[in-house]
Amino acid sequence: MRGLKDKVAIVPGGATKIGAAVVKCFREHGVKVIVADIDAKGGAALEADGITFVEANIRSDNDIARIVATAMETYGRIDFLVNVAATYLDNGAESTRAEWLEALDVNIVGSVMLMQSARAELAKNKGAIVNFGSISARVAQTGRWLYPVSKAAILQLTRNQAMDLAPDGIRVNAVSPGWTWSNIMDSLTGGDREKTDAVGADYHLFPRVGDPEEVAQAIMFLCSDEASFVTGTDIRVDGGYTAMGPEGKLPAIPRLMD
Repeated sequence: MRGLKDKVAIVPGGATKIGAAVVKCFREHGVKVIVADIDAKGGAALEADGITFVEANIRSDNDIARIVATAMETYGRIDFLVNVAATYLDNGAESTRAEWLEALDVNIVGSVMLMQSARAELAKNKGAIVNFGSISARVAQTGRWLYPVSKAAILQLTRNQAMDLAPDGIRVNAVSPGWTWSNIMDSLTGGDREKTDAVGADYHLFPRVGDPEEVAQAIMFLCSDEASFVTGTDIRVDGGYTAMGPEGKLPAIPRLMD
């Protein structure tokens, strides 16, 4: 894709499965990447592969300043910001005030603070920001409040950022993955991708969950020159999850005729 080679991207949350796929895809397109993550072990593996890693928590303004400083000291520019970092902390109706504040801090506020810190460089280079929404932003899910609410807020944040950063020449978009083979899926199933696909098949038009690489490809498009007139929108990489209504994939009319 045009406009990616020799650019510089910051990817908070880049040590996760989806984040790692984004990093790999960027590198394949000639983009230099700074990964910021709390996962020091995963970060060490990335460093061994030649990727610049900053152990950082986006709830810390000092850490955010270090991320941006590292990008400038190492590569001298910032072109893309891809906000993968998120927490799945969620106890639904029983979530405490502290849990609400932590979830919102990680899933929303941290990315805004990072944008503020990198804004001047993004503006100088007419850069792009990609936020992570989710199918959870559009539907109710039993027992989940913090994650869906924060993801819905991210979609509104994306529209507001696109509006106010347009005079700087910065494009802001979001991707909303469906069920994707991610750290949380891996953890919940003990690494059983086959089981994950079998359960996810009921909720998508295709009988599986998404691959991290499929989400990454959408991000490459949104950062590239091919998307030069695309801002303030959301690409649903969800296998038809949000297109499918409550009737599901099986025809309903024959049930009336039985």
